[in-house]
Amino acid sequence: MKPVFLKAGPIALLTVALLLSASAAAQDGTLRERLRERRQVQASEAQAQPAPITAPGDYRYSLEHGGRTRLYRVHVPPGYRSDTPAPLLLSLHGGGGSMDYMARDENYGQLSHAARAGQVLVFPNGISRFRSGMLATWNAGACCGAARDENVDDVGFIRLVLERVMHQLNIDRQRVYATGMSNGAMMAYRLACEIPGLIRGIAAVAGTDNTLSCTPAQPVSVLHIHARNDTHVLYEGGAGPDSVDRAQVTDYRSVPETLVRWVERNRCPRTPQRVLEKDGAWCERYAPCAEGTQVQLCVTDAGGHSWPGGHKRRGEAPTQAVSANELMWAFFGNPPR
Repeated sequence: MKPVFLKAGPIALLTVALLLSASAAAQDGTLRERLRERRQVQASEAQAQPAPITAPGDYRYSLEHGGRTRLYRVHVPPGYRSDTPAPLLLSLHGGGGSMDYMARDENYGQLSHAARAGQVLVFPNGISRFRSGMLATWNAGACCGAARDENVDDVGFIRLVLERVMHQLNIDRQRVYATGMSNGAMMAYRLACEIPGLIRGIAAVAGTDNTLSCTPAQPVSVLHIHARNDTHVLYEGGAGPDSVDRAQVTDYRSVPETLVRWVERNRCPRTPQRVLEKDGAWCERYAPCAEGTQVQLCVTDAGGHSWPGGHKRRGEAPTQAVSANELMWAFFGNPPR
């Protein structure tokens, strides 16, 4: 028997063509979706696990968090060795500043100190409307600016930065500290409240505790450094005459009230011991506190709203009676080098 071939009409041929085209389109769409998903996974993995840092130097990074592109810098000192765990100091710029401003050695001298101390420095950037990151602020609770007004998750951002840096470098997790200037100091207090498991101690310079709530899961050592003549964040509380637009800040908590709160949180003795007294400055320490922590207050007579031992003027030259960098390094329990 001869095979029988059926002749397809135009409509049948068109139907077959449409079915084949739809099948190819579906396969092509599925392929595109798979490629897109793969790229998303690869991007996510790259963000979660940045390449290790293998040499001293300055490094700049960005990451996506909370629907924003966030910036930070890492400074690895000359003496860093990958086989030796290094201490890490998180350094938070003031309101209206930036990571680049904070990292300039001529302003705060932190890079020079890190070279002597062997500290890894991490400079995160607050939120800014500029791509460069300048004029940035932190959401420290009651202060400051757009970061506060938009309720930015700065704690989550900084936590992610720390996790990334600890993946890239050999960091001693028992020696991770935070410091900050002004709004950055206020942000350091918020970190002590919310991520005490990551931050072992903080050093706040010219900025008080203005958190909206604070119930740390464990004690955190606190060093507070403040000038009696600060005209921005007043020692006795409130925003001073040289403060910026009042709508951008808050009625700052006083230095004494900040100390009382942390003495209570860390379950310290109520009577401090004078541990430093010299021309233009003194320090008092509350210790021993729970789990080996301590609270210390260092006060300068002059310097205004500035970084003691630094060089950047804010209306008044910083006091040279003490060095904020040296005070915090000693406070965190590190011997002089």
